[in-house]
Amino acid sequence: MNDFALWPVLAGAAAFFAVGALWYGLIFAKPWQRAAGLSNTQLRGGNMGVIFALTFAFEMLIAMVLWHLIARTDPADFVVMMMAVGFAIGVMIPAIGINYLHQRKSLALFLIDAGHFLVGMAAMGGVFILFR
Repeated sequence: MNDFALWPVLAGAAAFFAVGALWYGLIFAKPWQRAAGLSNTQLRGGNMGVIFALTFAFEMLIAMVLWHLIARTDPADFVVMMMAVGFAIGVMIPAIGINYLHQRKSLALFLIDAGHFLVGMAAMGGVFILFR
């Protein structure tokens, strides 16, 4: 298994991106908007092409790091999932938690966003298992 392989990384990032589309587009659209304190006008005011492109680029970076770790250690499938979910629980969620504490963000926003990272990383881990 190569340290970097384009197709698994693209597919892992796409899985994370798809989770985000469902999470913020269908499942938690209105609760997230309220918790984030964003009006419809504010949501329409952003350059969605740039926002989505940068989101995918960041998810590609996450996928590259996770794929590299998996490629270097060649763990069992259940360990791949532990790594993906563990990275979310042990690094990503605490990082946004620290950020939200200092920004005085609500618990509701934290829980919605933390759930996205947890489910997105689980989806990425699942995709990586398929590519091994």
